[in-house]
Amino acid sequence: MRAYLDLHCHTAASFDCLASPRSVVRAAAQRGLTHLAITDHDRIDGALRGRDAAPDGLTVIVGEEVRTRDGDLIAVFLQRAVPPGLPARETIELVREQGGLVGIPHPFDTFRGSMLKDPRLEAVGQLVDWVETHNARIVGGSGNVRAASFAHGLGLPGLAASDAHSVFEVGVAYNVVEGDPGTPEGLLAALRTVEMVPGRASYLVRALTPISKLVNRARGNTRVPWPSADAAGGS
Repeated sequence: MRAYLDLHCHTAASFDCLASPRSVVRAAAQRGLTHLAITDHDRIDGALRGRDAAPDGLTVIVGEEVRTRDGDLIAVFLQRAVPPGLPARETIELVREQGGLVGIPHPFDTFRGSMLKDPRLEAVGQLVDWVETHNARIVGGSGNVRAASFAHGLGLPGLAASDAHSVFEVGVAYNVVEGDPGTPEGLLAALRTVEMVPGRASYLVRALTPISKLVNRARGNTRVPWPSADAAGGS
């Protein structure tokens, strides 16, 4: 079985995205993805809504882009949200307790919450399951090249990610894998077969991100409140 996978995508549950979960999953299915991880910033309620709205043929993996004390991490196969602001090692332990998997997004992007560029990055790299070696939102610079070199040095799978913050970007980069990546065990096996299909978000889309932040301010969403256990799907 061949699957088409993106493990990094946002919805309007993120402070910097305006796309509803329903519109994101509809676009993912229309563009041929079979598996999509919705990874909103520090919350999973958008992923839960996306999973409920997913059309036939699309598996939505509940995930989260977690801001740790050491930089951002991608966590997938979550039952409850992981709180931000903890050390990376502690964050990874909380994800593992749920049976989840962890990746490092855009580790060398100088404009976002990337992992620290010091020996701590390598220490964190030894604890994760993959590295984003092509993030479609990195335009210019050597961030993706350095990420590929970093992953290769640690023997970690490298993945392409759309990091979509709008419906336009959904599916702009993805991975082709063999097997069924819809479970943690299946994803780990599929990562050994990954074939990246890199793409690049347009400059227009990157320009829209600051605009979306202004719109969110107008909507009163400058600070996204930490969701309660019920809102996050916890028990």
